[in-house]
Amino acid sequence: MYVERFNLAGRVAVVTGAGQGIGLACCEALCEAGAAVVLTDISAERAEAGRAALAEKGHSVEAAVIDIGRSESINAVADRLASTGRTADILIANAGIAHAGVPAEDLSDADWERMIGINLSGAFRSCRAFGKHMLAQGRGSIVTIGSMSGSIVNRPQQQAHYNAAKAGVHHLTRSLAAEWATRGVRVNCVAPTYIDTPLLTFAKEDKPMYDQWLDMTPMHRLGLPAEIASVALFLASDASSLMTGSVVAADAGYTCW
Repeated sequence: MYVERFNLAGRVAVVTGAGQGIGLACCEALCEAGAAVVLTDISAERAEAGRAALAEKGHSVEAAVIDIGRSESINAVADRLASTGRTADILIANAGIAHAGVPAEDLSDADWERMIGINLSGAFRSCRAFGKHMLAQGRGSIVTIGSMSGSIVNRPQQQAHYNAAKAGVHHLTRSLAAEWATRGVRVNCVAPTYIDTPLLTFAKEDKPMYDQWLDMTPMHRLGLPAEIASVALFLASDASSLMTGSVVAADAGYTCW
């Protein structure tokens, strides 16, 4: 009974920003659970590389290009799937950017607006585009990827724009969950700690900062993409059927202190 609740056979899942890192791991987890997966990325090359990497592991996925900064790009994929009878049952809204090290007083309007535009507005655009079709069919599960930075202020790096964007993702998740709760669509969020992905390559080159990160983490380590994908799989599946509007910390204990 319980293991079966993780079974996603017959469901269509879309993952944004899935050419590498957390997004690619989410695709693999969804494939293993039986979903038909559409792997999307802003880069056609990355999307194809991700598709090929999963094919080597025996998983067949569809690759597509989505630029979450453009509503028409997201809508095109969401509408195409629905028009061919493959309305997305699951969305993992993972695509985003990271940028730190600029004091708030020195942040340019362009840097602020780019961060909010991609990480927060892009998440909204994705939820809106796929959520419309989920609402029309009366079922669906959306998982946003937030961050522990949406709940705390990181040290030592300065990243007010990133923190604000991820806090917005958390509350967007709750807001959509409340609006759509009686219409069959659940919306939940995973809030990771620092995850060992290509986006964090720079951090390992800054030993004092990296050491401080580990010192502030009770488990004293970075997370792995698969550890976030496992939580996303749970939230996407019927195993979490009573959950909506939840922000699940997967942070190695970071927010305990």
